[in-house]
Formats: sequence, structure tokens, C-alpha cells
Amino acid sequence: MYDAIVVGARCAGSPTALLLARKGYKVLLVDRATFPSDMAFSNHFMHQAGSATLQRWGLLERLAATNCPPITEDYFDYGAFSLCGPVPPVDGINRAFAPRRIKLDPLLAAAAAETGAELRDGFSVHELLWDNNCVAGIRGQHKGTVVTEKARIIIGADGMFSMVAKAVKAPEYKSQPGLEGSWYAYWSGVPMKGWHLWLRPNRVVFSYNTNDNLTLIGVAFPAREIDAVRSNVEKHHWQTIAGLVPDLADRMSSGRRESHFVGGVIPYYMRRSYGPGWALVGDAGYQKDPCTASGITDAFRSAEWLVEAIDAGFSGRQPLEQALAGYEEKRNQSETAFFEMTTQLATLTPPPPQMQQILVALKNNPEQRSRFFAVLAHGVPVEEFFSPQNVQKILAEDCQN
Repeated sequence: MYDAIVVGARCAGSPTALLLARKGYKVLLVDRATFPSDMAFSNHFMHQAGSATLQRWGLLERLAATNCPPITEDYFDYGAFSLCGPVPPVDGINRAFAPRRIKLDPLLAAAAAETGAELRDGFSVHELLWDNNCVAGIRGQHKGTVVTEKARIIIGADGMFSMVAKAVKAPEYKSQPGLEGSWYAYWSGVPMKGWHLWLRPNRVVFSYNTNDNLTLIGVAFPAREIDAVRSNVEKHHWQTIAGLVPDLADRMSSGRRESHFVGGVIPYYMRRSYGPGWALVGDAGYQKDPCTASGITDAFRSAEWLVEAIDAGFSGRQPLEQALAGYEEKRNQSETAFFEMTTQLATLTPPPPQMQQILVALKNNPEQRSRFFAVLAHGVPVEEFFSPQNVQKILAEDCQN
């Protein structure tokens, strides 16, 4: 009998298992994949807030040692103007990273195991076990054998197609189909300095460095064009960059593509993330468009919030259901404004007039430009930066200049 079984051992599940094990709980961590293994589609950017979380867990330098270069500056090109500069620290950490998942995920799973969680990779969970309308365990297959395990709580950290979420029929809200789809590949010989975005009507080109001296270069397309893009991703990817960012195209011609293209469209949703004997964490509970590159950072933060709630319930400081309800409320309070901003950006349409005014004003306002970068790094809340008072301040300072 375990205190917790975590289904899914990647960016949400392994940290959840690690943090629960550090608090002395008996944890089983399972994943259908075996490690090391990659993920088919992940832009694998980790903002400064995500790095700060790894720092708290004592894993940041271990990640840096995987030959993953730090990212400390943003370069956002809007066509008529650009916003460039350093990203301010979050909890003292100014480095973002974009680790490939074949590097990051095994690191996290190994850390969870080192801390005391029992890791069983290659474990396919087929169903949940119930006891008086409460989830009580899992049944699945491991190494050719049908296995049944029980726990006080079952945690779904198994991504957007979460078996746990489906089994408990977790209600969805704020759900909608994806508004854009993106495809990327890796290049050698095209190093970048910072997180680069080239934002144009109906297109975004994005690029940054990752492990092993490789550079991820991708393009986002509106949903209405996805079928055409899928028919020849390489052609559409190249035509977009050659037409909109010719300097980058020239550099790519001098470099070498080292992978096939990966991409697609994902839905957006928030799900109820707790119930009798179960909880959801990471993409299993909440997913937004990848255009703000926040999935890993979100997973890390939600793992901390969930473990705080479970510990409050298991220790008796609070009824477990009440603590888990607080976890979902905290997630929603923290993430709803970012979710809505991301959804707006995913339309790939030009910014509304006032937003254009704000962006132009940031060119000559280093302090507020830095705070804008911090919004995307999860260091400054969306609602704080875009509050009427701060917007008025930005525009007034622009008039003075």
C-alpha cells in the first residue's frame, strides 16, 4: 500500500513524486515509456520561473551540466520594431533553458528515484481501481505481468490524453480546439543568442538553443492552414522563414538540419483536478497553447502546489478534499490570466490598437520592457503588468519621451 501512485513520470509526475518522497511519503511512480526516451512533440522551453523551481529542488546545475546553454535575453521582432534585452531574474535566477526532453525527463525521473520514490518505467496502466466511489489503486501491465497496486491517492500526470482524467470523467472548462499549429526541427551551425520570436500576421517564427550545440527553429501557422501545412511541412516551414526572416534563412542555408520535423495542434482546457482518491497535475489538468512556451514551467509549479495540498491533507492540517480544492483554486488564480493572454496570442492576429501602443512604448522604456519580459517568464503577473494603472503609466512615460 502506497501513500501515492503517480501515473506519468515526465515533467509533472517526476517532480510530484520527488517532492512527496522528500516529505517521507511512500510513492510509486510509473510510466508506460522506458527511460531515457524523448517526447514526440514538446517545444521544451523552460522559463526563468521553471529554472528557479529546479534551483529549489537542487537540480538546476545538474540540468546545466547536460550541455544545455542558458538563455538570458529575449529578442521579439514585430516587423516594424523589435523589443530586445535581458530577462530579469525570478527568485534570483535569470537563466532560462530549453533542454531536450530526452535529457530533462530522465534527469527528473532519476532524481525522484534517488529521493526514495519507486520508479517503474515500462508500466502501462489499463484501469483505475475503485472502492465505494473512491479511486483506490491502479491495474496495469509491467514486464509482461498484470499488476495491481493501491494507494491513498492516485495522481494523473499523464498529459493531455490522460487516462486518469478520462477514467474519473474530470470535467473540463475553458476548453476549445487549438487556434494554431507549430512545427520545428533542429539545426546545427545556426546558434542563437536568447529566445527569438519573429511575430507577423498569421505566422510566428521561433528559435533558441538546446542541447548538443543544436538550435530549435519552428514556425506557427493558423489552424485554418494546418491541413495544407501537413501536406508538406518542410516546404511551408522554409517558405515562411525565407519570406519573412531572410537573414535567418541565409544562416539556415549555411547550417544543417539534423532532425525530421515535429509538430501539430493541441487543444486548450482546464480540468477539475481533484476528486475522491485522485488528483491531476501538469498537462493532465491544464493545457494552453504552446506559443508562450510555458508547459514545463506550468508542470513544475503545479507539482509544488499539489504536493503542498496533499501534505496538508495527509498530515491532518486540513481535510484532504479541502486542501485539494485549494490546489485547484490556486492554480486557476495564478494561471487564468496567463491562459487568456496565451489564447489571444495564439490567434496569430496583429495586436489590438492599445496593445500595439504599449509594445511601441516599451522600445524606449527599459524598466517596463524588462517587466514585460518578466510576464512571459512568470515573474510578473499578467494582471499586474496590464492593469489600467500600469498601462496608463507606460503610455504617459512614452509621451514624456
